[in-house]
Amino acid sequence: MRSYHVYIPTNVSRNVMYVGVSNNLKQRVAEHRAGTGGAFTKRYRVNTLVYAEEYEWIEEAIAREKQIKGWSRSKKDALVETINPTWADLLAPMAFKGPLLRSG
Repeated sequence: MRSYHVYIPTNVSRNVMYVGVSNNLKQRVAEHRAGTGGAFTKRYRVNTLVYAEEYEWIEEAIAREKQIKGWSRSKKDALVETINPTWADLLAPMAFKGPLLRSG
């Protein structure tokens, strides 16, 4: 079974966020970190994964991505803090204890 992820990376100073969808979260974050994930994420060095949700259907993931993109920055911040109050890099070894992904 394939799964899809809505994810939010940020930059080191946490002043820029990106909201995206991927069917291979680890690979997509690796692309962002390598500077090959897209112009926006490359320009602003948005490569620290701070939030992710998993979906079974791509249509659900895309709808959720659009919903989150329409939110204010403060609402996105609050969403991240529901599972990651310290804004730790969720893919860094030992940076975050607890579930990596939240099922939407």
